[in-house]
This record gives sequence, structure tokens and C-alpha cells, in this order.
Amino acid sequence: MTTNTLFLLLLSLVIASGFSYFQYYYNAKTKLKVNLVLAFLRFLSIFLLLLLLINPIITRKSLEIIKTPLAIVVDNSSSIEVLKAKTTSLELFRQLYKNKELKEKFDVQSYQFDSEFQTSEKFDFKGKQTNIDLVAKNFKSIFKNNMFPSVIITDGNQTTGNDYIFSFQKNNTVFPLVVGDTTSFLDFKVNHVNVNKYAFHKNKFPVEVFLQYSGSKSVNANFSISQGNTTLSKENISFSSNKKSAIITLLLPAEKVGTQVFKATISSNEKEKNTYNNSKNFAIDIIDQKTNVAIVSLINHPDIGMLKRAIETNAQRKVTIIKPSQIKTLEDYNLVVLYQPTNEFKTVFDNIKTSGVNTLIITGLNTDFTFLNQQQNNLDFKMSAQKEDYLSEYNSEFNLFAIDNLGFENFPPLQNPFGTITTKGNVSILLSSTIRNIKTNAPILAFVENQNKRSAFLLGENCWKWRLQSHVENQSFEKFDLFIDKIIQFLTSNNVRKSLVVEHENFYNSGEYIEISAQYFNKNYEFDEKAKLTISIKNTKTKQNKNYDLLKRNTCYKANFDGLIAGTYDFLVKEINSNTSYSGHFEVLDFDIEKQFVNPDVNKLKQLASETNGSLFYPNQVEALIKKLLDDENYKSVQKEIIKKEPLIDWTWLLILIAISLASEWFIRKYNGLL
Repeated sequence: MTTNTLFLLLLSLVIASGFSYFQYYYNAKTKLKVNLVLAFLRFLSIFLLLLLLINPIITRKSLEIIKTPLAIVVDNSSSIEVLKAKTTSLELFRQLYKNKELKEKFDVQSYQFDSEFQTSEKFDFKGKQTNIDLVAKNFKSIFKNNMFPSVIITDGNQTTGNDYIFSFQKNNTVFPLVVGDTTSFLDFKVNHVNVNKYAFHKNKFPVEVFLQYSGSKSVNANFSISQGNTTLSKENISFSSNKKSAIITLLLPAEKVGTQVFKATISSNEKEKNTYNNSKNFAIDIIDQKTNVAIVSLINHPDIGMLKRAIETNAQRKVTIIKPSQIKTLEDYNLVVLYQPTNEFKTVFDNIKTSGVNTLIITGLNTDFTFLNQQQNNLDFKMSAQKEDYLSEYNSEFNLFAIDNLGFENFPPLQNPFGTITTKGNVSILLSSTIRNIKTNAPILAFVENQNKRSAFLLGENCWKWRLQSHVENQSFEKFDLFIDKIIQFLTSNNVRKSLVVEHENFYNSGEYIEISAQYFNKNYEFDEKAKLTISIKNTKTKQNKNYDLLKRNTCYKANFDGLIAGTYDFLVKEINSNTSYSGHFEVLDFDIEKQFVNPDVNKLKQLASETNGSLFYPNQVEALIKKLLDDENYKSVQKEIIKKEPLIDWTWLLILIAISLASEWFIRKYNGLL
């Protein structure tokens, strides 16, 4: 408290005392005993009012003991129960979490993880996936740079997420507590199956199967691939202590159109502890048509190679790169991509008008815009010879088809000549352009739909940089390739637009994230944000029916499903207000990844402990783990002094006291006839 504040407080005492004395003694007509009480009440009221006006800052000091956090994390996935370690895990958690000495030294916190991470003290071991990497990511945000130990009760068998060995920060010392039988058993396993998503009818499609053997003696096994009761391929494989894996590559016939389910199986006469991992189902969509895309260009450019690779990611697409002079007819193509057209494209444009094929026009620094103005009437170009860099801005109101924002605003700029681009007619803009943070309201990516004719414009070259940027941000080309695929899908279809559009996969693995999305458009083909969409799902075998609401997410409605057992499902999406509906089906394959393991992954957990300067422990060593944590001098409680400064005017009870004092004074004076 400052000297000025003390002086004002003393002055307030003098003023309050002076007023009280003057009112009830110096200026009083009668000397009553009650005057002393009245003088005190008057003094109290005046002094407290002056005190609030001065409003001194009250400083409070307190001491707080900050304990080092100790995170106890339990693997809640179903593999713990498969390895018969449920009871052991619960007992280990109880011993650690209830230990009084640990609670005295640490701030003990409990968590669980499977495909998600959350705080918990109760565990059911029913998680469909195991993601230990998720633990590391959450610890980074929860504990930041604090030094702390963590105990992870797990079998170490991760089924999703990044490799967890190097995910944990150096400030987190990890003590893996291994559960599950570590005894080695003889085991055969279908480890992985590589197969394309699509194949074409009457063709053959490649299948690559990875087999794994755990054991020390030489054995023979039988491998087969079957569909229903029919065996399509069969061969004998030998394993030994030196040969513990095998890769089988073969071609299977695509004889039936639609989703076809196959089973890869390995078997032998040897006795195994776990036979569930001896087989794995996989599926493929057999289609009887292919989309042919022609990229017409006079020049070589990285954009062309990027487009070919991105489009052909979908096995239903085939891309042909061709020069304008080589084109005789366009009857064999479903879409023509015109890359930087010039007057040498004249015959190509004539063929397009004759055949009615849809187009994607990409411009750049080598484009003849005068010629382009003559060949189409959707955009008007007034361009200069000066080149310019154009950044993209996503239009969230775009509704021709469902598309997510890939972070287009962060993508590298496209190059195009500087000028004015004016839209004519019904042009839908997905991406508009900005120049040095100034919006031009001109399109970068736009679509036109006139009756049965569809076309698109990408105004700028170097879109190959977009695909690379998407890979940097997502560690995969998948999202960008899906973006290109949706553009191609829109341009290769001339169907009349439907008011209800539904997207889904034809098959999913059991335990996999299942999502169905839908868009509903009003009569003006505008996305309807007030639509009420429901979905009904029925298992074709059990006839069990489930109903869900689709929830709005940006420019579409989505529903997520969990707990669907393996089988074939029919579904019906319905818009309640208009009674519009869409029906479809999908299949959930019988594959539980959590049942694939025979032993805990001790080696990987040892590596994790080594990387974080921790130690690995087994269930019978839990007391040694507790002792190590208690004896570790790196984890000490910190005494923290907390200083709280609070202005006196925030004290509500002072106002109440002033009101009581003034009311009491008035009542006493009234009672004694002094008013």
C-alpha cells in the first residue's frame, strides 16, 4: 500500500470522525445515551463511503504446492480382452491409481485410449482400434513443456495412427507396463492384402498377400483364395526359423459385375493359439465401363503429368495425352481437357461442338485469349502481356457438387496474364482469385452447366504445385486426387441434376469409420440448409433396422455409424419435407483387426521406453515401478507463491454494510423521535 493511500485513509478517518462528532455532540440539542451508537453508525457509513472512493488495492499472498503430474494411461481396446489381460490391466491400474505414496508425491491423473483419447477411471476394453500415437499428441497439448512421467498399460499392438516410438516428447518419460502373455506361440497370419479398389469386367486384377509366421521349426502351410464356396487359387508354402514371411502375388478373374468379396486363408496341421488371423476378407468393385479422358496440349508442362496421375488414381479413368493435330474424332472420349488452347485447337473445338463432349479448359501464359473468346461464350477475357500471380479463395456457397475446402487459400499462386475476366450467363465459381490480398471477384475455377452440356475453366498454370502443397499438409495425395476426381465425375456425367445427392463407399471393414454424406438442393438448385434428412439402415440377414438423422456439416449433411456387425446393409436416405429419397447398399466385411495379435509387441515398447529415457515393466514388477517413481529425484513438488491483487470496490459486502449502517441509523433516530 502506497504512502498516498495511507494518507488518504487517515484523512478519511478524520473526516468521518469530524462529521460524526459535529452531528451528534457539537451540534446536538440533547445529550442522549443513544448518540454514541448513532455517532458510530454515522462514522462507519462515511468512512466506508470514502474508503470505496479511495479504492485501495488489497494484496493477498498464499502458498500453493504444485505436484508433478503422473499420467496413468490404460489401453481400452478389445485386443486386451483377446489376450486375456483384462483382469491384469484393471488390477495394475488399481494398484497405481490408489497408491497413497504416489498420490502424495504426484498429481495422479488417469486416461484411456483406443481410437480416441479421454480421461477415465472405468474401462470396458471394447475399443475397435488402438492408437498409441494419439496419447502422445494429447500429452503435448495437456502438459506442454512440463517434465512428467507416464505409465502406459498396454500390449503395444497399434492398429491405426503414426508410429508411436518417436511421437512422445523428451519431457515425458514413458514407463510401458506390458500386459498379455509374452510366451512365443506358433502362429500363421495373413498380415496384409493389397488390392485395387476397382477392376474391369472380364479382366484380371492383381492381388498381393503378405503372410507371416511365428515359430522356430520348419513347417508347411496351405494358402488359398476363395469366393463363397469356390476356391480360386491354392498353393503350398514352407516356413522355417530363417523364413518367417512370404509374399504371394497372383491374378484373379473379374467375372461378376458389382462388389465382390474374397477370402485369403492360410492353414496347416500345426496347432495354433489364434486362428482368427489365419484369414482376411477383402473386396473389390467390378465395373463394366471406363471413363476416357483426353488431355490436348501443344506444350510440355508439369501440370499435364500431374493431371494424368491424379485422374488415373481412380481405376475407372484412363487418360490419353494427345496433340491437336492428332485428333480425328472425339467419339472415344468422355471428357476433353484443353490445356492452354491456341488457334491450332480450331479443329478440336469444331469436333467438340459436333460431338457435344464436355470440356475442361486450362489457361496460362501460352494461351491465345482472343481465340478462346471466339470459341466459347461463358467467359470474356481482356488480358495483357504482363503475367500475374493469382491466389485462390474458396466459395463456401458453391453447390454443383459436394467439395471440401482443402485449404485453397494456402496453396501456391497460379500464373496467368494480368487482365479482366468477366462471367456471362450461369457460371458457378468454386474458387475466385485474389492479387496481393485484393479480391478481384474473378474466377480461378468455375463451372458451367447448360442443359446437357457441362464445362469447366481453370484459369492459371502451375496447378501441379497445388498437389504437392496438399501432400505437405496431409502427408498424402489422397485429398487432392479426390478433389480432381469429383471434378472429372461432374464433367463426365450429363445426367439431370438430382435434388438429393448421396455419397458412400460400397464396402467397409468391420470397426472402420463409416460415414455417409448427402446434399439436398431446392428447386433453384441451391443447397438447402433447412433440409431434414434421415437415414434408415437395415441388415439384410438379421432384418434389424436402425434410424439416424443426418447432421449439417458445412455444405453437406453427414451421418456416422459405429458398431455395425459384418454383413450386407440396405439404406434409405429421405428428406422429410419433400419426401425425396435415395436408396443404396453397402457391405461391412468381417475383419476385426484387434483379434490379429497373439502376443504383446514387447520390442516396440522397449524402443519407446529407450527413446524417452524410461523403462519397461511387466505386471509382476509393478512394485518396482512404484519404487522407481517414488525414488526419482527429478520429480519434486514446487512451492508456488500466489499473489492476488483485488480492488476494494469489488468487495460487495462493503456496500451491504454501508446500507445496513445507514438503515440502522435512520431507524434508531426515527424510534427516538430525532427525525
